[in-house]
Amino acid sequence: MRMYDIIAKKRDGGELSDEEIQFFINGYVSGEIPDYQVSSLLMAIYFQGMTDRETASLTMCMAKSGEMVDLSSIDGIKVDKHSTGGVGDKTTLIISPIVASLGVRVAKMSGRGLGHTGGTVDKMESIPGMQTSIDREKFFDIVRKVGVSVIGQSGNLVPADKKLYALRDVTATIESIPLIASSIMSKKIAAGSDCILLDVKTGSGAFMKTVDDSIKLAQAMVAIGEHVGRKTIALITDMDRPLGNAIGNSLEIMEVCDTLKGHGPEDLTEICIELAANMLYLAGKGDLAECKKLARRQIDNGEAFAKLKEMVAAQGGDTRVLDDSANFPQAKIAYEVLAQSEGYLYAMNTERCGISSVELGAGREKKEDSIDYSAGIMLRKKIGDYVKKGDVIAVFYTSEEGKCKEAEKIFQSAVSIRPEAPKSVPVIHARVTVNGVEKL
Repeated sequence: MRMYDIIAKKRDGGELSDEEIQFFINGYVSGEIPDYQVSSLLMAIYFQGMTDRETASLTMCMAKSGEMVDLSSIDGIKVDKHSTGGVGDKTTLIISPIVASLGVRVAKMSGRGLGHTGGTVDKMESIPGMQTSIDREKFFDIVRKVGVSVIGQSGNLVPADKKLYALRDVTATIESIPLIASSIMSKKIAAGSDCILLDVKTGSGAFMKTVDDSIKLAQAMVAIGEHVGRKTIALITDMDRPLGNAIGNSLEIMEVCDTLKGHGPEDLTEICIELAANMLYLAGKGDLAECKKLARRQIDNGEAFAKLKEMVAAQGGDTRVLDDSANFPQAKIAYEVLAQSEGYLYAMNTERCGISSVELGAGREKKEDSIDYSAGIMLRKKIGDYVKKGDVIAVFYTSEEGKCKEAEKIFQSAVSIRPEAPKSVPVIHARVTVNGVEKL
């Protein structure tokens, strides 16, 4: 078998066999196939696409290129959730305790933030003492005893994806649905859960900017999951506005606690109830309506918040900050951002809001950058609110006052204020299953 022939076959619109895909993945990971040949194949895939079978085969070959996490020693159904990334997206730390408090196991590996999107691991590490680098056996033990553990990605999981993603990043082949879908799903499959819920973001703060493109990506990922024996559902959720009111690490943990105590922002609460309900549905806890009631009940009765505290304690975190946010290290500077005109807050470029928070110190532009866990943005006004000139629309938190002016310039460029009210946009656009697409 020759890489040359595989490239030519895909270039001409042919369907690659499982053996050809395995040959290419194994050869690239081992270093026997050079970057320039893999670049050619990626570009051929970019233009010619892949069938559902090819994409599933590519995903499994990537998943098996390194360690595969075996969760079989943990009793019960294990459900994982993946978000395609967003601004203010702290849903993992809300829905995982809800689901775990109802007996569904969540053994989750999450990532760090990079660029304008925040990372779950960074948010968790804003809790004093919180450990996210935990060896495999301790991770399993916490899941057995507590029902949920969220840690950073560790070990040699999916080395093929690391190599392919780095190459796609410099060869203009990122925007390919089969390649995006296989990248995401290979990591989820290698992580070992029985069922997978996908939160596919759409809008200005998301990778996929339109609902239609987000649905196409969701369909590809659901097809992969089902093809390899994982029950999979995707929700298309809105990222044309930051999720909730908090952007930044400890600020978002405070909002997680507020939501689990029953008084979180309406948009965040709605999305979390839907996500948790779909995870419970995948685990066989009832139909969707019943699962929504269960999720709400766990917030109302305090059991979900208690489960979050139990997980944080098991991972070495100081739960006093969860009970009282005043125990968090506080930012030195609180800087008010004022409306520059009167009217309705018509739109908010979510990516720009995320970049503004990075400027304040809440994120990293490069992997080696450090984070100010207390930095970030609290939104005082949301899309659809009427504001007068001089009203406070947001408060910046940072340890360096000099960062505020540039962050404000970026934030103000994200905000559009108009005389007319914006149209109402749902926070959840669609639900994608193996049976089709349901617009919500």
